[in-house]
Amino acid sequence: METSRQRFVLAIAIALAIGFGVGVFVSRSSTFLSTPGNQIVTNQDLGKPQEVDFSIFWKTWSLLKEKHVDRESLDYQKMIYGAIKGLVGSINDPYTSFFEPAQSKKFQEEISGTFGGVGIEIGKRNGTLTVISPLKDTPAFRAGVKAGDRILKIDEKTTVDMTTEEAVSLIRGKKGTKVILNITSDGTESKDVTLVRETIKVPTIELAYMQSGNNKVAYLAIFSFNQIVDREFEAAAEEILESEADSIVLDLRNNPGGLLDSAQYISGWFLDPNQVAVIEEFYDGRKTELRTDGNALLKRYPVIILTNGGSASASEILAGALHDNRKITIVGEKTFGKGSVQQIEELDKGASLKITIAKWLTPAGVSISDKGIEPNIKVELDPKKIEDGTFEVGIQGKDPQLDKALELLR
Repeated sequence: METSRQRFVLAIAIALAIGFGVGVFVSRSSTFLSTPGNQIVTNQDLGKPQEVDFSIFWKTWSLLKEKHVDRESLDYQKMIYGAIKGLVGSINDPYTSFFEPAQSKKFQEEISGTFGGVGIEIGKRNGTLTVISPLKDTPAFRAGVKAGDRILKIDEKTTVDMTTEEAVSLIRGKKGTKVILNITSDGTESKDVTLVRETIKVPTIELAYMQSGNNKVAYLAIFSFNQIVDREFEAAAEEILESEADSIVLDLRNNPGGLLDSAQYISGWFLDPNQVAVIEEFYDGRKTELRTDGNALLKRYPVIILTNGGSASASEILAGALHDNRKITIVGEKTFGKGSVQQIEELDKGASLKITIAKWLTPAGVSISDKGIEPNIKVELDPKKIEDGTFEVGIQGKDPQLDKALELLR
């Protein structure tokens, strides 16, 4: 898979909302704009659309260059990036983002599985900065931050009108330093949560075995569809095949998504070859069916899927594929509803553009964007048990959603 053309169904957290593709200005024109401080603006016309009048942009540029009181200190590369941010931000798509070189590097670190921070995936929900999911065994997870929490302040700075990119920049920092998040849950009174930053290793797979009556159940949790999930899932699947397990609980709770190809790949372990995993719908109404090409070695196992509001993107694709093709029961809570596909395009100087290229539909043709996937059996968690620690995810007897899945398999 080419790095410049990687396709994602990304969690909201790493959608650093900025952007206005520098290619709009790039050309091979021999014309140069001389600027203070020996800066030069080159390539002004390449890719400039004929139907758009760019004169107002260049007029504004010239006025700043010629008349601004601090024109000698103007940073023209920074001005270009600022213009790009405005362009991408104007389309009101939180998943289409421009990354400056440093941010592009951080983004690649995130999808490779390691980055610094406190361990939460965040994004905009109804215009409010929201926790999509806490990553297991991270500062945020241990502090009780949960999916759906709304972040009102970061170190006393209000998040009103703050972009996701700005929030990520504030939350991240040097390992061992503190950040204070002011959060509210379900309209309750807000509270400050102090978190100490750590180097975050995104967990990928967890496999355990549980007894349910006479049944031995493989509990398989997928936490992220990052660049290492395929090989880790393969190892887990082979272990299940060699075990005495006779059924599987597939836990996709608090999985914010990641690589589309991995969701398609993993679905091939549970479904026959050439079954529809997901349908992409493009701007012109054209639809492309992405089909399984796997070994179907896990098809013989009864499966229950667990989801919640932190299950997004690639998690929803996998859940939808198994539910629609095999009528597999989903237990828990409605998923987040992130139904669009992004593609990474590399730009000059290490910058990149993550752009929404399609929406996705389940194999039955149902769009889950902004709606989520409803569970067949709804099991909501008691917030008091979460707060007092009597709820423990993935622990039999302390996790009502897991207990319900085990009951159904029994």
